Amino acid sequence: MNDVLTGLLDLVQSVDPLLRTLLAGLAMVLETSVLLGLVVPGDTVAIVSATAVASPLEGVLLVAALVVGSLVGESVGFALGRHFGPAIRHSRLGRRLGEANWARAEAYLARRGGIAVFISRFLPVLHSLIPLTVGTSPMRYRTFLTWTTPACLLWATAYVSVGAAAAGSYRELADQLHHAGYVFVGIVAAFLVLVLVVKKVVHRREARHMGHGDGRPPEDDAHL
Repeated sequence: MNDVLTGLLDLVQSVDPLLRTLLAGLAMVLETSVLLGLVVPGDTVAIVSATAVASPLEGVLLVAALVVGSLVGESVGFALGRHFGPAIRHSRLGRRLGEANWARAEAYLARRGGIAVFISRFLPVLHSLIPLTVGTSPMRYRTFLTWTTPACLLWATAYVSVGAAAAGSYRELADQLHHAGYVFVGIVAAFLVLVLVVKKVVHRREARHMGHGDGRPPEDDAHL
């Protein structure tokens, strides 16, 4: 296992650091703007890129690239929603996503306002739909950025930290421990399980609230 994992990590690290960082940022632009995240999750892009981080500076630059890429992509998604929202929703791709998911995103945004933008960064499907949905809502772009920026920063920092720590720990132990590969897999798996559990809890909590309603009016973020 060590030989295979070392080969994969070396392959990622063999890419020029600047190019690797720019590609990660570009991947996030596509992931958050044109629904590519439904096929290639940004989580995968972040962790794979982070395994090649060789210094604190590279880590900071990767986080910055992921955040900027996410914000650019989400801004494009917002603009597309503002100008072409209904057309995208009723397009072939929009129909494949399912009317239920679009309705869920609308209800979530209407009930939670800006908080929905923040939380959606950590939820599958909703994350890809929320920028488009916000674009069709009264929420201002400035308000949208105010909520999504810290979410993107928190998300990128967490994934880069875990990916870099897992790869670093493996490289330190690879020559001494025959099963060092399991250390890498264990760290990444434990993190992903934690993320999955949190996503499930949040999803069920929000689904329950949206299903029963709480009698409160939605948060008014349109005038912030």
